Amino acid sequence: MTPLTPSTASQFASIALRHVGREYPNKLDHVLNGPDDVRSPRQLHPIFFGSFDWHSCVHGHWLLARLYRRFPALPEAAAIRTLLDRQFTPENVQGECAYLRQPGTRGFERPYGWAWALMLAGELARHGTPEGRTWAAALRPLAAEFVQRFEAYLPLCTYPVRAGVHSNSAFALVLARAYARATGNRDFDALCAQTARRWYGDDHDYRSLEPSQDEFLSPTLIEAALMADILSAEEFTAWFAAFLPGAGHGTPANVFSPASVSDRSDGKIAHLDGLNLSRAWCFRLILGQISQADPLCARARRAIDEHLASAIAHVAGDYMGEHWLASFALLALDPDPE
Repeated sequence: MTPLTPSTASQFASIALRHVGREYPNKLDHVLNGPDDVRSPRQLHPIFFGSFDWHSCVHGHWLLARLYRRFPALPEAAAIRTLLDRQFTPENVQGECAYLRQPGTRGFERPYGWAWALMLAGELARHGTPEGRTWAAALRPLAAEFVQRFEAYLPLCTYPVRAGVHSNSAFALVLARAYARATGNRDFDALCAQTARRWYGDDHDYRSLEPSQDEFLSPTLIEAALMADILSAEEFTAWFAAFLPGAGHGTPANVFSPASVSDRSDGKIAHLDGLNLSRAWCFRLILGQISQADPLCARARRAIDEHLASAIAHVAGDYMGEHWLASFALLALDPDPE
């Protein structure tokens, strides 16, 4: 399986540094309650105004924070530190929190942006440097806002969303649980795990119809990755055998084969590069919970290599993919946050 090297980390950092401060083009998730709400992205969001949309800017900052911690000698380290010092101030965070308290924002970035904001906060909580602790403390009020939103929302969710796009429920819980563990929030962790069991615990003989034309998540594999995260190895082995009984034989074949991307200048079609990267990430998470003797292991490792090979060269290129794909490549290459 392809490792994350300092050279690749440097490439990813350079990509993110080019776009997290790029205000336009911009696709806002914004409700206009009156004429005074017609404002620029930077006026609305003092931190996350770049990278084409709010959530991509959030996970662009996550990528930079993660690489700063993992590779402190990166050539881009000084630029990352300067950027995060400038962005993660109490005043800027208060501006982001103030936006969430405006009318019409109950569903703002739910649940994808919520989860990435927590993933970012969890990453900063792992930093042992003085600057990392300063950034983590500054971002804490924003993280608290999204924890509260999850705590209010999850009990209301009778059903999970199984689509392979931003609304996917399982992806949000994987990231939310990473935050809960990083910050020691056991109650929130338990809520996420209980919700996952309620949604997916009885799933069996799953019929996978992916990929759809604009998916960047595998509804099949992200659900399995979440269950691998919350179940013991023994529990997961039994659950997965019922969920995808043919996986050890490479079925369903559509899940093990990379999706084809016909036009990377089309923002929706470019999602399929993200699908290939996120599948590689999910397979790696699943591998951590199954026996090495399981025939699935060899098939999953081959699928990881094939999916990475299909997408990793396209992380940079057209801005429709470049503004976000490196984050998913980082998940695929370096899935363990510790």
